[in-house]
Amino acid sequence: MSPNTETPTNTGTETGTGTDLGADNATSLRVSCVVNASPDRVFDAWTQPDQLRRWSCPEDANVEDAQVDLVVGGAFRIVMKGAGGKVHTAFGAYREIEPPNRLVYTWDWEEADSQMGETLVTIELNDRGGSTEVVITQEGFPNSEATRAHEQGWDSCLRRLGRLVG
Repeated sequence: MSPNTETPTNTGTETGTGTDLGADNATSLRVSCVVNASPDRVFDAWTQPDQLRRWSCPEDANVEDAQVDLVVGGAFRIVMKGAGGKVHTAFGAYREIEPPNRLVYTWDWEEADSQMGETLVTIELNDRGGSTEVVITQEGFPNSEATRAHEQGWDSCLRRLGRLVG
């Protein structure tokens, strides 16, 4: 674990790191951590394809391709390849873009065996004077299994992000 990010845990607190699966039948999640970088640096890591390729997948996978059309209504696509060779392709469209503090976009999977229906991801980057609190909220999961799988994925991604920007 890198000293440049706090470990996301299942504390569900507002001020600490953690995950809150929400009260709505576990169809939403909230994951947060603090990274040692400015909101500008974190926003760039979230919105530039060359940066996304370096962190935007779980630790046991690699990003094979990342495409970003960073305008409201523009699309993104992230192709991830797991250790066993299985490909997972996330895609969506940007709904809100407020550099360097907020991104809102849709999210689903291209592969038929992974599709879950469109969810909504909100990224909030809160300046903490030399570091940034990253808060991810994802809503609209079809069931608690999908919610928990994404919780684990985001936790892993945030550790990678912390190592990249810190």
